[in-house]
Amino acid sequence: MKKSNKMTTILGIVIVILLALLIMAGLMVGNKQKNTDQTKQESSVETTKRPSESKAKLNKEVLPQLTTTVSDNESLVALHTTQGDIKIKLFNKYAPLAVENFLTHAQENYYNNTTFHRVIKDFMIQGGDPKSAEDAKAADLGRGGKSIWAEGAHKDSKIDSGNGFKNEITNNLYNIRGSLAMANAGADTTGSQFFINQGNKDVTKQISAKKYPDKIIKAYKNGGNPSLDGNYTVFGQVVEGLDVVDKIASSAVKTDDNGENSKPENPVKIESIEVLQTATK
Repeated sequence: MKKSNKMTTILGIVIVILLALLIMAGLMVGNKQKNTDQTKQESSVETTKRPSESKAKLNKEVLPQLTTTVSDNESLVALHTTQGDIKIKLFNKYAPLAVENFLTHAQENYYNNTTFHRVIKDFMIQGGDPKSAEDAKAADLGRGGKSIWAEGAHKDSKIDSGNGFKNEITNNLYNIRGSLAMANAGADTTGSQFFINQGNKDVTKQISAKKYPDKIIKAYKNGGNPSLDGNYTVFGQVVEGLDVVDKIASSAVKTDDNGENSKPENPVKIESIEVLQTATK
């Protein structure tokens, strides 16, 4: 009788151990799947370099910058500046975070009376620092501004990074002449500042032909900054008013506190940004 009880006890212990192992195995599988799903969700937002594709595939990519037509999945804004108006279409489909950030700021008058505080002829013009609305000639311009998701305000905290958000890099958008891109101070620091690529010289010698669509290589003959590709979110393209961009880029400048000859002596002001069309699909 005692021997039978002992065997029953041992059998019970073995069964308990087996059940515990099965439960632990189930939890491990569940956690592994959860982590995989999270990685997929984050990777759909975070892209820090252009995907590597074959030349044939690159040539099949949709390149919305190469037409002035504004599609149903694009938005249109007008920058009303003291030098004239600049109309820009925005690519909601390919840079949704940047476009939402820019449109929200525009509609909330965040950019009103700010200036193009950094101007480098044959390169780009930069604006979007709210500090410039208070003092257009302040010494520390270029350090201000926040994204609409600053400090975890957005429902999806995965795209929040302090005052900024993650870069959106795609094979559909490039830093060609007239493109609108978000400025940053490194990966995942995109805030409110933006720039318009203004260079108008042939820069195709800077390009590795096998890494670019043929039509984009052709576009770079008209200017732009291919060295910026993969590091900054391109989210718009000037469709009207490129002459105004050139005029702003030709503004007289002086050396700033960092030794860069880019501080406008008489900064051009963005009086307001008018949203003319929002994407419907």
